Amino acid sequence: MQFYTQEQMVDKHVGAKGTPERAEYDEQVELMLVGEAIRKARQAQSLSQKQLGEMVGVQKAQISRLENGKNLTIATISKLFKALNQKVSLDIPSIGRVALW
Repeated sequence: MQFYTQEQMVDKHVGAKGTPERAEYDEQVELMLVGEAIRKARQAQSLSQKQLGEMVGVQKAQISRLENGKNLTIATISKLFKALNQKVSLDIPSIGRVALW
């Protein structure tokens, strides 16, 4: 039986690093991870999506989309983590680490 690493499987089924398909895949994974961080921070404070939405001025459905990695912008990420009183920074390869809040 042949075993494959996760990287080998992604290369085979999505595309090798440097291809447009792989770049899109990697971006989607990163957005999902940001959404999961938002969800965990919200749940750690025992807040519902509706409550967090009220804190930042959006509907519950928008919080759901954000937690699923959709419609994320730097401004939105900053606003959410500020409302949750959580420090957040982004690591931008060409710039370095940038603190959002």
